Amino acid sequence: MAYNGWKNYETWNVALWIDNEQSTYQMRQEWAEDAYHEATADQTLSRKERAAMSLSVTIKDWVEENNPLAKDASMYSDLLGAAIGEVDWHEIASNWLEEFAEGE
Repeated sequence: MAYNGWKNYETWNVALWIDNEQSTYQMRQEWAEDAYHEATADQTLSRKERAAMSLSVTIKDWVEENNPLAKDASMYSDLLGAAIGEVDWHEIASNWLEEFAEGE
């Protein structure tokens, strides 16, 4: 179910928290810029689409690596893992790349 213009609550929540803290906002800006500048278009995907694929993996890996409950076996870790599993990483990446891909 859509939430505040995003695919779902989980996607909105991850994007919100990353964007609302200065250090993670700066980090995501650097990730997006690097992903865009390192991507190249081909016959099937545009530069932005290639960059979004790469950036979505970076975001997902970072969130999963920083999950404080990842190594716990509990109801809470299962619930958090399920919520993380609902995040649309590609949607977040595509949104972050908009400023680099204007005019593409």
